[in-house]
Order: sequence, then C-alpha cells, then structure tokens
Amino acid sequence: MHVDKRQPMQQCAMEFGSSGLVAGVDEAGRGPLAGPVFAAAVIFAPQGRPDGLRDSKILNEATRERLALEIRAQALCWSVAWADREEIDALNILRATMLAMRRALLGLAIGPNHILVDGNRCPDLGGCGLNCSMEAIVGGDALREEISAASILAKTARDAAMRRLDAIYPAYGFAGHKGYGTAAHREALGSKGPCPIHRRSFAPVRACLERAT
Repeated sequence: MHVDKRQPMQQCAMEFGSSGLVAGVDEAGRGPLAGPVFAAAVIFAPQGRPDGLRDSKILNEATRERLALEIRAQALCWSVAWADREEIDALNILRATMLAMRRALLGLAIGPNHILVDGNRCPDLGGCGLNCSMEAIVGGDALREEISAASILAKTARDAAMRRLDAIYPAYGFAGHKGYGTAAHREALGSKGPCPIHRRSFAPVRACLERAT
C-alpha cells in the first residue's frame, strides 16, 4: 500500500546526471503495541530541499507537520507505504518493516541511482526492477537529509493514521500515544482487551489474550 507524489515539472532525471538521484528511506512505528508500521522514501533534486531537516524524533509535532508539507512540495518524488497489523503478526515486526520500505521504494515515480536506508539492514529489492546501489546507515536520520525527510514523512503519515483509527477505536487513546505502550494505553488494554489493530505478536498484547482464555 502506498501513496506517491512528484513534481510535474521534474519528470525525468536526465538533467541531474546518471548518478545524482539518491533516495532516503526510513520507518516509523516499529515499537508500538498497535497499528501499522509506516515507511517513506524521498528523492530530492540537488538544489531543492527544505531548511531544517532533522531526525523526526527530535522535532516537535508542529515542526514535523510544516516540514512534511515542504518536503512533499519540494521533493523530486516521494512515497509513503505501510504494513498493517496482520502483516506484522504474520511476518514479525522486522520483516514487516522491510516490506513497508520495499513498498515505499516501489512507489517512487522515479527510480533512484542510490538508496540510503536508516538502520543496519536494507530491504530486499529482488524482482523490483530497481537497478541501483543501496546502503544502510546507523543513525542515518541524523546524518543524511534524504533520510531525515523520509523519517518526517513516515512519522507524520503514521500519526495521521493513528488519529483516524482513534475515531474507530476511541477507548484506547490512540490519538494521543499513537499506539505506544504508555501507562494509559496498557491500562486500557488490560481493562478492555485488545482491539483489531493491536499487534498479537507483541508480548503485552499476547499476555492480555492469554489471560482472557
């Protein structure tokens, strides 16, 4: 599942040279007890990117939302994708994260020449038709603006999704904690039991299900 966007006046990579298109990739939502895991991929033109790009985790919500709008407007192309709760439980969270990253890269309207992935491993792109190099960078969301931008898009997209899910499952406070295991979330989970978007493979959720049987 993905959404993608590109600037209509920049539909090809020819003017930037054969090795100039770098895609940054990052995820959001590996740790929560509920909801999907999101990933984003971003390619900037050499001279077109917002000021102030940082790791999304150190930015406040208002700054992230502002930068997300600027990234979408200025990026050569971008893509957001996710793996849902069922896929997380079926595959495990690491493989589901790699799947979301793969989907985000497949959603790019322009193929990159090189891919930078935050973390210590890269998604499997076998059969994708992407003919490019790829590297994983630990802490890359603080080191490379392409990855910072991807982290911001993934985080803001996931937060928006969790706010929508809060309207469907209002008893758990998803709009506030976004599915993370806060004290309030764990209390609601214990008293009400898991809802359909809780990750059954995560220990606190699994423990609630075992107590109920």
